Amino acid sequence: MDAFDLFRKLGSGAKFDLKRFAKDAERFKVGFDAKYIRKLTYVNRIRHQNRINVHGTDIPDPVSTFEELQQEYDLDPRIIQNIKAAGFQTPTPIQMQAVPLMMHKREILASAPTGSGKTMAFCLPLLAHLRQPLNKGFRALIISPTRELATQTHRELLKLSEGVSFRVHMINKGVEAIKKYGPKTAKKFDILVTTPNRLIYLLNQDPPAINLSSVEWLVVDESDKLFEDGKTGFREQLATIFLTCTSPKIRRVLFSATFATDVEQWCKLNLDNLVCVNIGPRNSAAETVEQQLLFVGSENGKLLAMRNLIKQGFLPPVLVFVQSIDRARELFHELVYEGINVDVIHADRTQQQRDNVVSSFRSGKIWVLICTALLARGIDFKGINLVINYDFPTTAVEYIHRIGRTGRAGNKGKAITFFTEDDKPLLRSIATVIKKAGCPVPDYMIGLKKIKSLA
Repeated sequence: MDAFDLFRKLGSGAKFDLKRFAKDAERFKVGFDAKYIRKLTYVNRIRHQNRINVHGTDIPDPVSTFEELQQEYDLDPRIIQNIKAAGFQTPTPIQMQAVPLMMHKREILASAPTGSGKTMAFCLPLLAHLRQPLNKGFRALIISPTRELATQTHRELLKLSEGVSFRVHMINKGVEAIKKYGPKTAKKFDILVTTPNRLIYLLNQDPPAINLSSVEWLVVDESDKLFEDGKTGFREQLATIFLTCTSPKIRRVLFSATFATDVEQWCKLNLDNLVCVNIGPRNSAAETVEQQLLFVGSENGKLLAMRNLIKQGFLPPVLVFVQSIDRARELFHELVYEGINVDVIHADRTQQQRDNVVSSFRSGKIWVLICTALLARGIDFKGINLVINYDFPTTAVEYIHRIGRTGRAGNKGKAITFFTEDDKPLLRSIATVIKKAGCPVPDYMIGLKKIKSLA
């Protein structure tokens, strides 16, 4: 093995001192390509500057511009034009590394802070690989934990593929989908974005009302949520979906804002030649968010603190997170009396109601939106100025996803988290996340006893 092969296999794992390596190469009589080593030094500098951590073998170089991406991988110029039209000038760190990996048809597990461009990081290479519409049935499948996130991803794909005529679909109603995607259809569709529940409903029909045998790319968005056990977990459903995608060309990629060890272990066991990519420290909050912990004493102090924030004045739009549907309803009725343009979204509302609320919030008709964990994952509301954690999050992962609704795409945001005496056992993990992001926290919080069950 010469130096070229050695460092190609090492990928991103080494840091290079060109002068020192040249001397060592001469001493051990190892083949030495100075130009190649200079390139590796440059690549490592790019990764270091953008806090790109990548682990695996035969890793392609990151790209710094969309023009470089187009030249290197012969992307459709219309897609690059759509990217620029959407206001993106340069790739974000996760796009710099994840896009080349997917262009090389690698299976990856990717983690990056909220609002860092993960959706485009997998949508762009999907469109590039599919090239053009074909009547072969679905060739790409994107799984999201909530319909709201699926709708957002669907919308982004339509923007990116404008002018290329890809047929991008969502499953809205199961009965209609059976007729639309069943065995007798002409297979005039390319990409499907859906939640696991709706897809499993179609697969469980006799015969199955959807055929996934042509799927070449399977993307799992917010993968740590989808792999959870329990009521909101989709582990068994995902297993069924994975087994139904039988194409020998299948490539699977998993994305999330937070990193779960069990997901990584599953990927190492089940994916081919896995590459792991994460931006910055694992399970960290975006540094664009100013984070504050506010002690409110007791449960009654929360409403008083909320009223004080309203009196001080705030710049909408504002998201307020609570732990349950009942809590969401209670707070909604309290804030209505304050004369605030407020609404509430949770799993008990109909899909039409949820869609209407999201639309009104996006358009500015609603100033304050109270929500449960439903909206903590992936939803990108433009220009959220403030997130209020009215009820304390139960894990650091939940906290990171909640406050990630603000400070997105490089913009500044603020997050205020109320805590009471009863929340102190949970305080340390959240305080640690806040401190990692460079925001001040009292020293005593970091010194509190660690709760093992927290993420």
